[in-house]
Amino acid sequence: MLTPILISGIPLDFILFGLTLLGVAVFHHHTLAVALTGLAAIVVYKLLFTGFATFGVGFPGLAHHMEHEWVTLANLFLLLMGFALLSRHFEDSRIPDEMPALLPDDWKGGVLLLALTFVLSAFLDNIAAALIGGTVARHVFRGRVHIGYLAAIVASANAGGAGSVVGDTTTTMMWIDGISPLTVLDAYVAAVVALLVLAVPASLQQQRYSPIVKKAPSGLRIDWTRLAIVAIILLAAMIANVTANLKAPALLDTFPVLGAAVWAAILLTALLRRPDWSVIPETFKGTLFLLALVTAASMMPVEKLPAASWQTALGLGFVSAVFDNIPLTALALKQGGYDWGILAYAVGFGGSMVWFGSSAGVAVSNLYPEAKSVTRWITQGWPIIVAYVVGFFVMLAVLGWHPDPPH
Repeated sequence: MLTPILISGIPLDFILFGLTLLGVAVFHHHTLAVALTGLAAIVVYKLLFTGFATFGVGFPGLAHHMEHEWVTLANLFLLLMGFALLSRHFEDSRIPDEMPALLPDDWKGGVLLLALTFVLSAFLDNIAAALIGGTVARHVFRGRVHIGYLAAIVASANAGGAGSVVGDTTTTMMWIDGISPLTVLDAYVAAVVALLVLAVPASLQQQRYSPIVKKAPSGLRIDWTRLAIVAIILLAAMIANVTANLKAPALLDTFPVLGAAVWAAILLTALLRRPDWSVIPETFKGTLFLLALVTAASMMPVEKLPAASWQTALGLGFVSAVFDNIPLTALALKQGGYDWGILAYAVGFGGSMVWFGSSAGVAVSNLYPEAKSVTRWITQGWPIIVAYVVGFFVMLAVLGWHPDPPH
């Protein structure tokens, strides 16, 4: 192992990663270029000075590191790209155009849409739930969606997935590691509180910005075939996830099961309705951005976390807003000693506080490029930060801290 460079006691890896995140925040119209430049700088530094943790030094170390990470990256790539096509199928089914007839025609309509996004995410992937929520919002708010409300859609999807082992990658990781789904289910105590806290102010923001459409367009004809395609794609992901976890959990570490299942369903159903391939180029850029950040985060020298405690779990929620929650969860599982329901909420919901803090946030920002501003996301999506803290402490007060024995 080569000698790392420290600046005021901080490894240069972290400084480079911090500068990358700062660049994303400042140059939000050039996020992909900033992320790729930051990743390149980190890779060059590790090649020359530190190596790649347990994977070795030089290009062999880089190759072994990427071999270890490729399944996670491939799943993210396939899911983000695939769910963008799913979202367009859903939009073209004309169901979103019908939603104004089903939702209340004031701020309560916005609240109900966030609640529906929450419920969808408990059974689907949070990326899919967020995209469906964002697609419906585009229609019921006549194309003018407040960034604070977009942030609330992402937060609702992440909250809904936080207590479900099929709703978020991090909770699926816990399930694979042998943690009971009933333990993860505890996260809903905090998640429901968080939804209640953020839904009303976010919906009032949206109602003032662009009120909900009061009537659905007349003469709509629902494309039931496209709606069936959406259901088939989502069912394929759910069945692949549950089957792999129960029958062949080791396969999840060696092959992108979820992403492959989604794309198999997309290609098979293309015989019924042609997907709208025009969404691919813009989605590809947003997906590449997230993969660059996830890859850079995986190279950080975070060999251990602070001692497991509720204070550490609370802090990890804030960290997950800028530092990918997948490696954070992997470290926590290796360390042990956490209350897994509280951790599932923290790392699952915490990423909602910044637009690139979760894959659901990146997916929605691909639909709404104007959301790719850290400043606007935080200042206009302020209810999310309040909701995270309130939900966390309500859960702690109601359920207490019940950690597993540390490894």
